[in-house]
Amino acid sequence: MSAIDRLKGSIPPLVTPFRNGQVDYEAYARIVSFHVDNGSHGILVNGTSAEPATLTIEERNRLVDLAVKVAQGRVTVVAATGSQSLAETQALTEHAAEAGADALLIVTPYYTRPPQRGLVAYYLELAQISDLPWMIYHIPRRTAVTVTIETLQELKERSSSFVGMKHAVNDLDFASECLGALGLDFKIFVGLEELSFPMMAVGACGIMNAAANVYPRALADMCEAVWAHNLPVAQALHHKLFDLNRSVQFDTNPIPVKYMMKRLGLLQNNEHRLPMAPALPELEQRLDAVLAHTGLLQAVAGTRA
Repeated sequence: MSAIDRLKGSIPPLVTPFRNGQVDYEAYARIVSFHVDNGSHGILVNGTSAEPATLTIEERNRLVDLAVKVAQGRVTVVAATGSQSLAETQALTEHAAEAGADALLIVTPYYTRPPQRGLVAYYLELAQISDLPWMIYHIPRRTAVTVTIETLQELKERSSSFVGMKHAVNDLDFASECLGALGLDFKIFVGLEELSFPMMAVGACGIMNAAANVYPRALADMCEAVWAHNLPVAQALHHKLFDLNRSVQFDTNPIPVKYMMKRLGLLQNNEHRLPMAPALPELEQRLDAVLAHTGLLQAVAGTRA
């Protein structure tokens, strides 16, 4: 199966574990293995949930190296290589391509608020680095940049390796417009957790859902139910996961996710680098209620009994 054909399904944006201010690479390797063992179809390295703005270029590159090494081709490895700087994005992209990543996800450059013609030129410059399939990470609430259908069409016409985008916007219409304008083979990954099932139902190829850090098997099962045209199962999973999906936004991602991973024993601690900060006690109680409602706390208690 080609790299493009494998680019589908549940590809969680992995968190970055820290210990005493340093990246805990051993814990990261365990997280990668956890997703391989629990049904994820791929992993996204250095996405938003990884707190990449707090990482150095060297740390981001090392996480890509480690993910490729641990995955051993068993799941798709997508490297998020974008930043606000063209030079930094070039360096990260070159390393990911050399390290053996299967695909690239490049966020729209944040803070600068470029015009659409600048976005086109920026992405076409980066597309020259390698032949790896690449996608745009569209998350305007964080970057203050919105990508237009016309920009996507121009990039598809001018870059044969441009294959899709992660769409992290509460805008189901835009996803439908993209598929209508660019074709049903245009790969849209859902980046807004509670829209995972609805957007897949209209043609998204997969999800990059932060909640999958907590419950990867269920998110993978939902994707597979959609592929199998098993609407009742997909709907049931959507409703079962709805509170968990919404909980990702109870505070800035990945603050809720890291707490829930710690609560379930998937992380030893929920450490962040400033200016991020761990969950407050009232948020912890709220997230505990979500985990209990989803059945995850009971599952953990059962394994420890």
